[in-house]
Amino acid sequence: MSTTTVNISFQESLLSDIDKVARKESRTRSELLREAARMYIERKRRWDRIFDYAKSKVVENRLTEGDIEREIAAYRKKRRRKS
Repeated sequence: MSTTTVNISFQESLLSDIDKVARKESRTRSELLREAARMYIERKRRWDRIFDYAKSKVVENRLTEGDIEREIAAYRKKRRRKS
């Protein structure tokens, strides 16, 4: 797999934290930052899928904001009773 070098600016305190974690995990800055980018991208995709699914259900069921607020309130009330 080919790679490309990029230059990124960090505040010194953040770079220090990155270096500490990289040392603790016995890896390079580049390895740590690549993994962090992969994790961020995957988490973003997962949330996008969740929101896309929710939007489709809103349209499919013709839900209003009020419908959703009532469902949330009912769920919270039910959870409080179980506690």
